[in-house]
Amino acid sequence: MTPATTTIDPQTLAEPVEPSIVGLDMPPQTGDLAPPGRSSRVGTRIRSALSTLGWAFVGVATFVALWAIATRYVDGVPTPLDTVRELGDLLSRAFTTDPLEGKGIGLQMQASLARVMKGFGLAALFGIPLGLFMGASTRAWKAMNPIVQILRPVSPLAWFPIWLVAFSDAKKAAVFVIFITALWPIVVNTAAGAASVPEDHRNVARVFKFSRRAYVRHVLVPDTMPSIVTGLRLSMGVAWMVIVAVEMLSGGTGIGFYVWDAYNASNLAGVTAAIVLIGLVGLALDMVFIRLGKLVGRQ
Repeated sequence: MTPATTTIDPQTLAEPVEPSIVGLDMPPQTGDLAPPGRSSRVGTRIRSALSTLGWAFVGVATFVALWAIATRYVDGVPTPLDTVRELGDLLSRAFTTDPLEGKGIGLQMQASLARVMKGFGLAALFGIPLGLFMGASTRAWKAMNPIVQILRPVSPLAWFPIWLVAFSDAKKAAVFVIFITALWPIVVNTAAGAASVPEDHRNVARVFKFSRRAYVRHVLVPDTMPSIVTGLRLSMGVAWMVIVAVEMLSGGTGIGFYVWDAYNASNLAGVTAAIVLIGLVGLALDMVFIRLGKLVGRQ
């Protein structure tokens, strides 16, 4: 038999051969589908941050514009420009002490933060264990919840005379007013978190015969941690608001004392400048706990 012959077209030999046909591994060209990398995530975060900053600028600009319009119709209220000038003057001598004008705004803010941190620290020290105990024990909840619900709505300023008599010191009384005010958000949120531990987690602890200490360490505290952070965040916000009113009563030093002193001196620009500083410091404190809450949520 005559073997079959194959006819090869010369034009076929001139055509380029696709690399994939011969098994060559070529890198993907621009436009090919590829899994998103780190650069795309960074770009998304940058766009999100720019969008947030843009809308924040719009909100602040609108607020300042409304403020400027309101000053035209209300006599005595400082304009935004007056407030900015006063704020710049306060910051230029923030940590100085003048015999006539007293301590700078930085030293006043430092004194207020010290009182807030002391009262807040005491509230966390007592509030977290108390909340865990109430949430983990039905009997403790029934016994202590009425007391918490009765004392929680009491105005912070109502506590000041009692602590002032107890300590005979306005500064210590201010710290304990912060303590008693900041205590309840921590207790309530921690107790709610401890009471909502998933039943599956409790069953696992029973199966493995966890001791009470092991249950608290490996089940109760980890499951309650997001609620604890939420309580701490709310508590810090309340404490920072209350300190201004408390220092108006206690006098001496602090941002609240400065606000009251500026009002008595008819320096309303100083009052509005202090309000701006109080808001900025409160925002910074809140952002710390927001960040802490995100870290806890990732665990």
